[in-house]
Amino acid sequence: MVHAYADDTQVYVTTQASDQGTAMGRFTSCIVRIRDWMASNRLKLNEDKTQVIWLGTWQQLSKLTENRLTLPNATVPLGVLIDSQLSMSNHIAALSRSCFFHPRQLRLIRQSLTPEAMNTLVQAFVTTRLDSCNSVLVGICNQLLQRMQVIQNATARFITGVRRFEHMTPVLRNLHWLPIWHRIKFKTAILVLQMSSWHGSTIPSIILHTGHISEWTIQLAIRHNSPTHCATYKDSLRQP
Repeated sequence: MVHAYADDTQVYVTTQASDQGTAMGRFTSCIVRIRDWMASNRLKLNEDKTQVIWLGTWQQLSKLTENRLTLPNATVPLGVLIDSQLSMSNHIAALSRSCFFHPRQLRLIRQSLTPEAMNTLVQAFVTTRLDSCNSVLVGICNQLLQRMQVIQNATARFITGVRRFEHMTPVLRNLHWLPIWHRIKFKTAILVLQMSSWHGSTIPSIILHTGHISEWTIQLAIRHNSPTHCATYKDSLRQP
């Protein structure tokens, strides 16, 4: 299967661990055909940026013996750091380093900025990174979710100046920030809404059966995007 987005092309081959040699031959042949097609259309495959990675559980990956290529432990398709077991731990670690770097730099000029300017810079350098491609994080373990929540809490403390051990729920409420897990669910609901608008009004049942998103969340996204309705999000951040 080939998936192309702008100048990024991804090729997927599904195989059993016992049939890895045949799969590698099929994959190599596919890459050669893509390279030849690009050359015939005055395009060039950038071999220096071409990456190959095996994806699977650690039990299946331990059975691999194919060593014709030196494969990385993670790759970056379209800005998301994908590791071989799809745990997203490498992506969260890189996100944590990036999000904590910028507040440290902003702290040096904090006295020269108004609260509005500081909020704008934090939204641009930190919040956008937390929201970027966050729908792929549906189903990650609670430990990684908590690491992302720590980033958001630290960012909220940086903006508001609250103490380290102060309860963060009212702080996030005052900033009108959804917690990380709710941001992920809401982004997924928006994507499902767009999918249903493209393929009819029926919401794919497989998404609802995963337990990560509910009919209520979809209806929330519909109200949020409707010009005649006002979205209301009731959760632990709202008073009953």
